[in-house]
Amino acid sequence: MLCAALPPAWAGCSRPIAAPSAPNGLSVVARNGEISGIFPELLNSIGAQAGCTFVWSVVPRARLEAMFENGGADILMPATASERRDRLGTFVPMLETRAYLVSLAGTRAPVANMAQLLQRRELRVALVRGFDYGAPYLGMGQKLAEQKRLLLESTPTKVLRLLNDGLADVAILTPVAVWGAIKTDARIEGLEGRLRFEPLPELPWIKSGIYLSLKSLSAADRGTLEKALHASTRSGALMQAYKRTYPASMLADGTRPVPPEQLPAAP
Repeated sequence: MLCAALPPAWAGCSRPIAAPSAPNGLSVVARNGEISGIFPELLNSIGAQAGCTFVWSVVPRARLEAMFENGGADILMPATASERRDRLGTFVPMLETRAYLVSLAGTRAPVANMAQLLQRRELRVALVRGFDYGAPYLGMGQKLAEQKRLLLESTPTKVLRLLNDGLADVAILTPVAVWGAIKTDARIEGLEGRLRFEPLPELPWIKSGIYLSLKSLSAADRGTLEKALHASTRSGALMQAYKRTYPASMLADGTRPVPPEQLPAAP
């Protein structure tokens, strides 16, 4: 089903594709050193038809970013589009996503934008190390670090543990990352239905998908993967997988398809 729209024959990849991956809710699941989840399962299905195999391993997100930058990872996923990453790889958009300011529901005064968040020095902010939601987000993280209010963790699950344990006041995550983390860690399952999501104008809808390394992949292998991924996106396979996995309420405000007119035409 995931590969229903792919052409019947592909050139295939010249070698196994190195795919170190970091846990990310139900999009990428790591258990006992094994990788599963929506994105790995999609890639394995695409690879089976495109003639490409993926070698999976578990790494923290920050290490994954460094490996991709240094040529130690052939792909980076899921990843939002950014100028920094565009210098390292070819981006294949597969959906659009939006992150929110997340906190425990309560009577705290709303936060309207990042400037207000920086002014509210009583709020401790937790972020996932290696996540990139654009230049304003990265700049805010640097300023929070200077204010000694920044808490960095390796996964969305660990960020939510900080909220649950009262060690952080707010975090920045997508709704699906939040829900996926809650569903994969019994220690924070009590957060379901108790969280507040606040939009920040500096965190608009942005494209998310997969980066293919310009440093480690040959042009031929990169082209094979890019064509197969674009074909899968045009088929709607990834969004259908999300709809089967996540509640509609979690998708409505944080995950949607890439507009068809923004996708390359089928060859």
